[in-house]
Amino acid sequence: MGDSQFSFEFSVAAPERRIYGVRELVTAVRTHLEKGFPEIWVEGEVSNYRPAESGHIYLTLKDGDAQLRIVMFRAQARLLRFRPQNGMQVITRGRITMYEARGEMQLLAEYMEPMGAGALQVAFEQLKAKLAAEGLFAQERKKLLPALPRRIGVVTSPRGAVIQDILNVLHRRHQTLNVLIYPAQVQGESAVGEVSAGIRYFNQQGESSETAVDVIILARGGGSVEDLAAFNDESLARTIAASTIPIISAVGHETDFTICDFVADLRAPTPSAAAEIVIRSKQELQETVAALRERMRRAMQYKLLYERQNLTSLEKNRVFARMEDAIARRQQRVDDLRFRLESLMRARLGEASRRLDLGVSRLRQRDLRQQLRMRQRDLHSHIQALAAAAQQYLMRRRSRFEQASGKLATLSPVAILERGYSLIFDPQGALVKDASQLAPGDLIRARLARGEVDARVETLHKSEPKAGPK
Repeated sequence: MGDSQFSFEFSVAAPERRIYGVRELVTAVRTHLEKGFPEIWVEGEVSNYRPAESGHIYLTLKDGDAQLRIVMFRAQARLLRFRPQNGMQVITRGRITMYEARGEMQLLAEYMEPMGAGALQVAFEQLKAKLAAEGLFAQERKKLLPALPRRIGVVTSPRGAVIQDILNVLHRRHQTLNVLIYPAQVQGESAVGEVSAGIRYFNQQGESSETAVDVIILARGGGSVEDLAAFNDESLARTIAASTIPIISAVGHETDFTICDFVADLRAPTPSAAAEIVIRSKQELQETVAALRERMRRAMQYKLLYERQNLTSLEKNRVFARMEDAIARRQQRVDDLRFRLESLMRARLGEASRRLDLGVSRLRQRDLRQQLRMRQRDLHSHIQALAAAAQQYLMRRRSRFEQASGKLATLSPVAILERGYSLIFDPQGALVKDASQLAPGDLIRARLARGEVDARVETLHKSEPKAGPK
């Protein structure tokens, strides 16, 4: 192998390039992010908070120099118990994704709560400040409760101890009082809508209706902040503010405060206390009425005695006789002036009536409607004359047309054919008038009244010419 030569060839393939389209790359990254971070919690400071008309919420969470776009869609944003504000520290739960239109990473938030105070407390304070600034808590807009309502409307749950406590107190204090109960959920997602519907129902009843009430009680037993969340709703607060009927808020225990307590016309510490506040006891009313009746009787007796004494002293004074005489003379003068005024008014009314009749008569002579009717009659007669002339003209033209049609039918060769005659044409299409124009074996065409016939000449029969007169 000393002289043998070996040659080695090495073949190294170039690496294949993988080229992504922009959308393809962004989609791949988004898929990777969504699989790697399906649900995470993030805390940071809110900035660039922007609620959209669609109901979506857009904001940025900052932490030092880092920031993350946050998007919360309308379905989740509606469940927020507070309104995010720039500078607020929050904790957000969601999933990481990528917004392909801008190639930006963002967090699709599903839940958010403020750090420190709970979301419900923050929402409570925010709504309280907002409604207070609008004047919904102002004392001057609160309505007075009726002293003795005929009917009381209660919006509460028909089950439970609350309604029984209210009915027991009302029955004890005034047995003949009418109470109308509007059943509503007082806890949960449907509570706000049902309580608001109860308030609107009582406000829509007419004053003469059998379901009209003079005061409304919103009642609910005690519970946690979450249990009372329905009575911290803005829409329910505005429904209470819009009520034309006084409303007593009796929600929770004495230490519980809700937005409804501030908006209502009166807050009761408990539902039972609301029943005691809304109406005084029957015995108290009877005692009050008896005391007022006695005071009125004594006052009337004193007044009558005092006026009787004054009248007696005045009757003894002769000045009143002269005053009566002067009044009588003045009355006579008034009667005289009244008679003269009535006579003058009758005369003027008669003259005015005559002038009115004259004006009406002249106006009737120039009545536009009458002139219009006359013009309509003239126009109608002209139209009738024109129609008659047109009809006569058409009849003449039709008669001439029919005469011409008759003459044309008489002179038409087709009419002659209808009588059994026919027209004979030679092979060249010329009309045959003489048998000498044809020869045996010639093809001929006969035109009848309806249709044509092709034939061959077999025999010719020539006619002798007619002799003329000698």
